[in-house]
Amino acid sequence: VLAIATRLRVSLSIMEKPCILATRLGSAGGIYQCFAPSIEKHFTIISTEEFELKEQELAGKIRAVFVWGHALNIDRNLLQSLPNLIVVVNGGVGVDHLDIPLINSFGVKVCNTPHIVDNATADLGMGLMLASARKILDGHMFSVDHSMDYLSETFMGNDVSGATLGIIGMGRIGYKVAKRAQGFEMKILYHNRNRRPEEQEQAVGATYCEKMEDLLKRSDFVILVVNLSPQTHKLIGSKELAMMKPTGTLINISRGLVVDQDALVDALQRKIIRAAALDVTYPEPLPRGHPLLSLPNVIVLPHLGTHTVETYRLMVERMVTIALAALSGDAPPDEVKV
Repeated sequence: VLAIATRLRVSLSIMEKPCILATRLGSAGGIYQCFAPSIEKHFTIISTEEFELKEQELAGKIRAVFVWGHALNIDRNLLQSLPNLIVVVNGGVGVDHLDIPLINSFGVKVCNTPHIVDNATADLGMGLMLASARKILDGHMFSVDHSMDYLSETFMGNDVSGATLGIIGMGRIGYKVAKRAQGFEMKILYHNRNRRPEEQEQAVGATYCEKMEDLLKRSDFVILVVNLSPQTHKLIGSKELAMMKPTGTLINISRGLVVDQDALVDALQRKIIRAAALDVTYPEPLPRGHPLLSLPNVIVLPHLGTHTVETYRLMVERMVTIALAALSGDAPPDEVKV
C-alpha cells in the first residue's frame, strides 16, 4: 500500500502543471476567458486575486507571469515574493510599462510577442485613415438619426487615393502600413532612425525624409508607428503640429504619450490641422468629458490595434510557447533586452 501511495504521489507530481500568475481571465486587464484552454493545456493559472489571498502557499509555485495590458504591476515587492520566477511574458509588443532592468536584476527574463500584431495594427491604421478622411462615422450617425433629409457639404470628405502619407517609424508595422498605402496609390514618405535599404524603399514606393519636419510639411496624413521611449515621449507637440498642413490628419497607432494631447486639442480647436484619428491615448480610456471626445474632427478608439480574434489567439499561443521554452531551460524566443 505504501509503495502504491508513493507511486501515486510521484505520478501526480509529474502530472502537475507549472503555475503562472496572471490578472484574472475575463476581468479588466486580463486575457479573455475564451482563450483559457490554450493556456490551461500547459499551465495552472493563478489569478492575482487568488495570489493575494494565498501568497505564502502559492508564491513558490509560480514560474511565469503573463502580462496583458497594464493591469498587473511587476514591482520589486512582487518579484521578491516569487523565488522561482523564470520569465515575464508580455502579450503585445510595447513593454514601456515594464521595468526590464529591475526584472532582469532578479534573474528573470522578459519576452514579448512581436510580428504577430503587425497586420492587425497596420489594418487598423488604414481603417482610421479611411474613417476620418471619408467621414464614415458621421455618415453612420446620419443614417441612424435622420436629423436631416439631405447631406450637407460638411459631410464631404477627402480622397485617400493619390494623397501623401507620412509614416513616422518605419519598423515592421510601419512597413506594413506602407504596403497597404501602396494599394491606394498614395505618395509615401517616411522618417525613421535608420534609413531602410533602397530595395525595400522601392518595393513600396517610399521616400526617406531625414528630417521629420520635411515629412510633416508635405504629408496629407501623418501616421505614428513608433515605440514609446524617452526619445519619442511627446514627439509630436505644438511645434510639430504647426508644421503640418492645415488640411492634414494625424493618426496615432503607437502609444498615447507619443503625442502631447494638450497641444493636439489646441491644434484641432484652432484648426491648425484638419483632424485626428487615435487608437491610443493617455490615460486609456480617456475620462468622460475629455475635450478630445467632444471634438467633431476626432476619432478616438479604445486601443483596438490588436483586438481581433485571430491575433489574440496567436498572441496567447505565442505566450505559451515562450513560457514553455523558458521553463525547459531553453533560450526563450522574443526576449527583450536593454
